[in-house]
Amino acid sequence: MGPLVVGAVWVEDDDVLAQIGVRDSKKLTPKARDRMYAEIVEKADAWCVVVASAADIDERRKAVSLNDVELDMFAEAVSRNPCSEAYADCPDVNEAKFAARLDSKVQGPTIIAKHKADDTYPVVSAASIVAKVTRDRMIEELHAELGDFGSGYPSDHYTMDFIADWMRDNGCPPPHARRSWEPVRQMMSAKAVRRLDDW
Repeated sequence: MGPLVVGAVWVEDDDVLAQIGVRDSKKLTPKARDRMYAEIVEKADAWCVVVASAADIDERRKAVSLNDVELDMFAEAVSRNPCSEAYADCPDVNEAKFAARLDSKVQGPTIIAKHKADDTYPVVSAASIVAKVTRDRMIEELHAELGDFGSGYPSDHYTMDFIADWMRDNGCPPPHARRSWEPVRQMMSAKAVRRLDDW
């Protein structure tokens, strides 16, 4: 549930980020991420986030894969500020293929796409922190609207239980749930089969 958020950070020298202590956002506590986020947005030369809502993702998924959606979001983020090199945490199994596809969508920078780049390059760690904090804050707003549904990730049983309960009570997925997400599609399919069985 919730949006997909891609972050980008620009620095001339990533020593400033290393001094902040940036690492893969998933390996930091929420408090540490919030502290580092404040330092990153203050000390980086530039930064941005690109956000796709659940409804936007569903609309895009009618034509392209989720990897393609992410690729377009990466390209939009990279294009927001000039740079000579762009480092990306590769979501595709093939790093070279993803780098070439991203390179074809942006003008100028050399693209370096690596798996676990947020563990290797401080600038990617910083971008992951900016994206994660932004998404977490958006999720908090959705909790105020819908109630606590957990993190919104498929690995979170609170999220999965919330969606299943909502669908049982309302007959459809909750607002801000990605209908193109396979677990939700399976729940919708099971709900439709149960309705047919009621005849």
